[in-house]
Amino acid sequence: MIEEPPVAEVTTDGDSRGPELKIRAFRIGFVGALGVLLAVLLGSIVGQLGTVILYVALALFLALGLDPVVSWLQRHDIPRWLAILLVFVVVIGLFVGLIAAIVPIVIEQTTIIVGDWDAIVENVRNSDFVAWLNSLTGTGDAIKDAIDSVSEWLADPANLGALGGGILAVGAGIAGGFTGATIVLILTLYFLASLDAMKRYSARFVPATSRTGYRDVSEEITGSVGRYVIGQVSLGAINGVLSLIYLTIIGAPAPILLAFIAFLFSLVPLVGTITGAIIISLVCFAASPATALAAAIYYLIYMQVEAYVLSPRIMSRAVAVPGALVVIAAVAGGTLGGVLGALVAIPVAASLIIIVEKVVFPRQDAI
Repeated sequence: MIEEPPVAEVTTDGDSRGPELKIRAFRIGFVGALGVLLAVLLGSIVGQLGTVILYVALALFLALGLDPVVSWLQRHDIPRWLAILLVFVVVIGLFVGLIAAIVPIVIEQTTIIVGDWDAIVENVRNSDFVAWLNSLTGTGDAIKDAIDSVSEWLADPANLGALGGGILAVGAGIAGGFTGATIVLILTLYFLASLDAMKRYSARFVPATSRTGYRDVSEEITGSVGRYVIGQVSLGAINGVLSLIYLTIIGAPAPILLAFIAFLFSLVPLVGTITGAIIISLVCFAASPATALAAAIYYLIYMQVEAYVLSPRIMSRAVAVPGALVVIAAVAGGTLGGVLGALVAIPVAASLIIIVEKVVFPRQDAI
């Protein structure tokens, strides 16, 4: 008797799996789409809050920079609240003092320019530079041609409206700058007062077995940022004081204002000092070519002294960052965040180096 081969059972497993797979695919796609929409929404929120985030980052950066001074006062038996108050009184006093010294100079120079405008125009018209321009253009009066061109441009209502909008934008920017400075000062005060509590609270997010190492790394990072801020301000202060003395000696116009410009630009790493030197030399050209030449020679010498003597001595204990990485960090920070980005970029690079050396490398060596 020949046995028949077994007949395969027909089941509905294939039919039931099909709809289930379709339902799962729809569910996965739907959840993925919701995730993309949520990411786009969060990106939009971060973009709209970019200014607020910048204020918070700058205030935290300043708080870390002032914390070493507060800690030094604490080590001399001064309570932390009193040390913070003293530091802020000094900082605000310096800020108000600079504004009080600079604003009258700007008003005075503006008044002089308005009062002597006709004489200034006549001197410019009869200068050798204008004579050289006349020889290039061949018209015989390059100043008149430039004035006529400007008049024609202003005669266009569209250009006049754009100019008015630009002036309003500048005014709004100045007002926003004062508001932002006030917000940053208030946030800096809060961060400085609660910096220890913030460190303790952030350590709670780390497992208990790793908290000791986390505290060591965080203390080293915050100390590095604080030393960097103090070092950069010290370099700027040296440049400002020396500029004030030298510019006063050579008879530069508004030496206090120019010294403040030198101090302000020295806070920007790499390109700040040379940019301030160019601006100051061009302003000194208004006094005389000899004054501008003397200022240019002085800043050429000063930049060498700063690069090879002052900066290595002051910044050697602040941040240990290789030179190539300093350039890359400053350029990247300036591209992403402008002047403030360039200021923060180097301590951020130093912090990443500390994390790599203290956390990443030991873990790799332990494997």
